[in-house]
Amino acid sequence: MLPRTSPDSPMLFEDVPLVPDFSLELVARQAGHWPVAGTDEAGRGPLAGPVVAAAVILDPDNIPDGLNDSKQLTLNQREVLFEAIMATAEVSIAASGPRHIDERNILRASLDAMRRAVAGLAVTPAYVLADGRDVPQGLCCPGKSVIKGDARSVSIAAASIIAKVTRDRMMTRAHLVFPAYGFANHVGYGTAQHRAGIEANGPCSLHRMSFRPLRKDELPES
Repeated sequence: MLPRTSPDSPMLFEDVPLVPDFSLELVARQAGHWPVAGTDEAGRGPLAGPVVAAAVILDPDNIPDGLNDSKQLTLNQREVLFEAIMATAEVSIAASGPRHIDERNILRASLDAMRRAVAGLAVTPAYVLADGRDVPQGLCCPGKSVIKGDARSVSIAAASIIAKVTRDRMMTRAHLVFPAYGFANHVGYGTAQHRAGIEANGPCSLHRMSFRPLRKDELPES
């Protein structure tokens, strides 16, 4: 029998639970970093509206059931969990508006909103778990980026829910001011309804003018 060899990509499928759990937070706690905050954002892709970030410090003895990546939850599930998180955890929310996004680009605007959300927590965290590939610069403590973090960490999942529900509510209110674009239906994403509204009325102050098709400069020749 041939000897068994170790896999060439041992980390490819390791430590990725089907649903998020508290293990990353416990690793940080065992290393002497407590409390731990999770941070995530919502709204990087739309043509209009802010990108909204949230930071959450969960109570390890009172974690709401059903936390998951906000994209895996129904609207009603998100609303119920939003209220449960707000009632049991330390929560902070920050946003970067369209002008900030256009001036700095969406990645920098998103990371800056995450940094400000962490800074706004009433309890200062000792460690931050940030969804994605980047740790926001200027944090008050050490941090770790977690790819697909909203599927791995309940703290990041909670932050994703807070950010998503908050942004959706903001865009629903924006519909009352700018009804021609249908923001209540698509929350700023580039749907056919939204693009038709832009075509008929031009952009409004909530639109991200650095995003295609609103950005009108010529593409470089290949």
